[in-house]
Amino acid sequence: MTLRKFAGLGALLSFAMPGLAMAEEAAAPVLNSGDTAWMLTATILVLFMTIPGLALFYGGMVRSKNLLSVMMQCFAITGLISVLWVIYGYSIAFDTTGMEQGVVNFNSFVGGLGKAFLAGVTPASITGPAALFPEAVFITFQMTFAIITPALIVGAFAERMKFSAMLIFMGVWFTLVYAPIAHMVWSGNGGLMWDWGVLDFAGGTVVHINAGIAGLVACLVLGKRKGFPTTPMAPHNLGYTLMGAAMLWVGWFGFNAGSAVAANGTAGMAMLVTQIATAAAALGWMFAEWITHGKPSALGIASGVVAGLVAITPAAGTVGPMGALVIGLAAGVVCFFCATTLKRKLGYDDSLDAFGVHGIGGILGAILTGVFAAPALGGFGTVTDIGAQVWIQFKGVGFTVVYTGIVTFIILKVLDAVMGLRVTEEEEAVGLDLAQHNERGYNL
Repeated sequence: MTLRKFAGLGALLSFAMPGLAMAEEAAAPVLNSGDTAWMLTATILVLFMTIPGLALFYGGMVRSKNLLSVMMQCFAITGLISVLWVIYGYSIAFDTTGMEQGVVNFNSFVGGLGKAFLAGVTPASITGPAALFPEAVFITFQMTFAIITPALIVGAFAERMKFSAMLIFMGVWFTLVYAPIAHMVWSGNGGLMWDWGVLDFAGGTVVHINAGIAGLVACLVLGKRKGFPTTPMAPHNLGYTLMGAAMLWVGWFGFNAGSAVAANGTAGMAMLVTQIATAAAALGWMFAEWITHGKPSALGIASGVVAGLVAITPAAGTVGPMGALVIGLAAGVVCFFCATTLKRKLGYDDSLDAFGVHGIGGILGAILTGVFAAPALGGFGTVTDIGAQVWIQFKGVGFTVVYTGIVTFIILKVLDAVMGLRVTEEEEAVGLDLAQHNERGYNL
């Protein structure tokens, strides 16, 4: 949500802090009910993306013996991250203590603990460029982003990770990777990538590249599923997957249009370009698959939908309709080949294409944002030098890839040494539903 006219989220949150100067008190801001209503709605839509959207999308793609395990992971992550967000996550991501524009220090990378346990947050706390809506709503809205990001990683190691190891990994990864990256990109003046000028309106870097790279590292560290790639591992219920994809598509309007943090023209345009890019990507993937394999598939068009949603995310607040069309088509075609041909040639087992769709789609979208945000190409950003902005976008992508990759690798290796990451071969053969939860998704 890089709305630079806000002069940083640090400025937004300052309106909610007690002890303002007398002059500021004299002009006490007033809550905008329209913006509040929209942000409440957007927050619900983003939570809807994880439960039930992502749970169904991923659940349908695994084998029937692992349906509940994937859904359980999505639900458990929702609970875990919600609690950690309240205790310290929100503060690490958005506390602006010690930040200064143009000065690189510790707080350029991570926020302080001034907002730990949501200190100072009351029903009267208001946030926004002119105090538009309750800070409690902003906290919850950002919480839903923090929830879905680690949940996306599940798709890379589905069907083989211990539930206990998953929980600890997600908690540590959220603390050391997600919250710092969110701070660097979104916290405002003084944040490392904010000061670089990286454009990431709704999470191409913070959410999708972050999760995609973590997923790739996770599937490499855990290794392939038993029998991959020779044993057929077809999705067991593509109806679930299509329903999940539809929920993600609808929920994504809260994700992107909600990142305008106001009911305004930016939100309206973000909604329009999100629809355009998603539709174009769905068709792009479908026709690429049709030409390559002879038939279009339901799994393919569902994957294309998500690829388009991912790619337009960083650009949603700055590109115009024609830019969105190009980004969507490119995402559909590029992600199709990366999720199929590239994975097959390199041999890694990214179970549900978390890297192929979110990692590749996020990288593509982040870079193309630097191109199509330019007014000369129909965008609504302030980009006057496309080459310079594309270089800034590359810097942001590169930093995220390296930081996320290294820290994720270290977390996983330490956990593997301490408690082990994988279920046993016998448990994998039985299925994680029974082995980890003593339940079945189906009793036929």
